[in-house]
Amino acid sequence: MARHNLGTVVHFEFTRTVKKRRFWIATLAIPILLAIVFGLVFASNSSTKSQADAQKHDKISFTYTDSSALVDPALAKAMGGTVEADPGTAVERVKAGTLNAYFSYPASPAKETVNVYGADQGIFKNGTYDAVAKQLLVLSAQEKVGSAELAAAVQGNFRSDTQTYKDGQLSGGLETVVPPLLFLVLFYVVIILLANQMLASTLEEKENRVTEMILTTLNPTTLVVGKVISLFLVGAVQALVFATPMVAGYVFFRDQMSMPDFDLSHLQFQFWPMLVGALLFVGGFILFTGVLVSIGAVMPTAKDASTVFAPVMIMMFIPFYIVTMVVSDPGNLIVQIFTFFPFTAPITAMLRNGFGSLGGPAAAVVIVELFVFGFAALRLAVHLFRYGSIEYSRKLSLRTAFARKG
Repeated sequence: MARHNLGTVVHFEFTRTVKKRRFWIATLAIPILLAIVFGLVFASNSSTKSQADAQKHDKISFTYTDSSALVDPALAKAMGGTVEADPGTAVERVKAGTLNAYFSYPASPAKETVNVYGADQGIFKNGTYDAVAKQLLVLSAQEKVGSAELAAAVQGNFRSDTQTYKDGQLSGGLETVVPPLLFLVLFYVVIILLANQMLASTLEEKENRVTEMILTTLNPTTLVVGKVISLFLVGAVQALVFATPMVAGYVFFRDQMSMPDFDLSHLQFQFWPMLVGALLFVGGFILFTGVLVSIGAVMPTAKDASTVFAPVMIMMFIPFYIVTMVVSDPGNLIVQIFTFFPFTAPITAMLRNGFGSLGGPAAAVVIVELFVFGFAALRLAVHLFRYGSIEYSRKLSLRTAFARKG
């Protein structure tokens, strides 16, 4: 019977939320805005590409003088350049508009400045002069080197493969860091999206004054647990809707929107870091959910609850003020405190887990701590909800609630 009631609560809470017009307005607002931004970026990049293609076919004309003797005349001619016959008047002719551009290469380009003069063509097109002047010198130097291998080595155009070891074992780079940190991203998405829903789920019935009738047919534990499960399902729907345009943009329009091409096949999903990340996520979710539901049970209105809600949410972001310390000096006392303090533990521990600085014993302690405090918070939420549900006009007195027998 209790299982049947739990399913009824989950179904009722979930369908009640997703049937509301304001839920879909709020949920679809961000994907629609993202789609509009993607469309604008796509149109802008298409226009920029067309202009770039057009410029490729339009060589700029220029004259040059070369005191370094590095410039290859044949390359210069192919790029639209000719040797300047009258260097003394070249700059004046550029100013007068009778000469398009003039490049002056000094005797030692490595120590002296290459002077580039050109007719103004707009803030973006003006950069073409400098690019052509540099390209001409680089290509000419490569020709003089006479070896593609030497030219590539001088410019640093070569590939390298780095391997690092930890405790005698090959350790990965970002390929091993990224997968466990996905739980951190998921944690933020779920909590931020559902925080207001967590408060509203317990406050709505109180403000409508129907909670007493609900509790005559349902156990408070069943009601609270059902609300928590329904909130998680609602968050999954929102996360799916939010992710859809980003995934679609990456899969189908990555090149048009100049998105970086991530090779997901190189990601390494190691068992223990992923398991620890999952347990930290679940424990942190239970803890924050229990606390927010407890706040909703104590406060009479959403306005009153917001004063306590804000500090709880701020504690989620505090660890990012010391993120460099978490990564570079995980043994620091502040990092240790943040790792084991319940409200900063999920974020700090997930960061350390991703970067490989959370040892097995520390991970076990944090996980146990989160689950113990999380279930205690849920138990507290049930107790407070039982007595706070009938307090419509004032905040529930914690002394009174704990003095009563549940």
